[in-house]
Amino acid sequence: MTDTVEVTVDQGVATIWLNRPDRLNAVSDELVTDLLAALDAVASSGAGAAVLAGRGRAFCAGHDLKEVIPPGDSRERIERLQEVTRRLRALPQPVVAAVHGYAIGAGAEFALGCDLILASDDAVFAFPEVGLGLSVTGAASRLLPLIVGPLKARELILLGERITAPVAKGMGLINRLVGGDELVERATELAARIAERPAQAVTLAKRAIDSGIDGAVASTLELEVSHALLTEHTAEVAASAEAFRSRK
Repeated sequence: MTDTVEVTVDQGVATIWLNRPDRLNAVSDELVTDLLAALDAVASSGAGAAVLAGRGRAFCAGHDLKEVIPPGDSRERIERLQEVTRRLRALPQPVVAAVHGYAIGAGAEFALGCDLILASDDAVFAFPEVGLGLSVTGAASRLLPLIVGPLKARELILLGERITAPVAKGMGLINRLVGGDELVERATELAARIAERPAQAVTLAKRAIDSGIDGAVASTLELEVSHALLTEHTAEVAASAEAFRSRK
């Protein structure tokens, strides 16, 4: 357990909690570091499946716009963020995202990195980066077109509009829509069903499904880093981020 991420293992299911409820689990450098450590712990835990969820009123509201970014560390910081997607997809255990409230920007991308996505009826997804003058991360530029199709992915990324959970379900962005009170319970039940299956077969099935995807994901992650570095320090980004912050 760390300050910003908690991990528990019970009856073969690991649960990873994003734990910055006062900031709607917004992404900070500390949260990324703690999440990477949590994923490493899950990989060696012996659990058969995992659940990724958020404490408080949201799954993850994206980057914490109040966090001060030290000069000169942009590439390292972005690479560490991209590593979350790499580790999620490299885990031997399938991961079920349990999404409620906001799943915005990096939060939506964390969910995309998981193997299955369950969402409560109050969940809201968005990819606002382009409107902020930024580049998408987390291999969203590769994974989102695979999940919802190229045309809908362009709409979601270029316009950055927020979509509700029922709309997300209709376009195939999530697997199941469940009531908010039972979200984590249902996600845990689904993970437990996976965990009951032979571990090697589960891992091999996950690897086989992803085998035709992850080669492209690797190159996409690096391309996204390059784009993020091009966009990150412009005046337009600062102005757009301030406007976005004032709307929250």
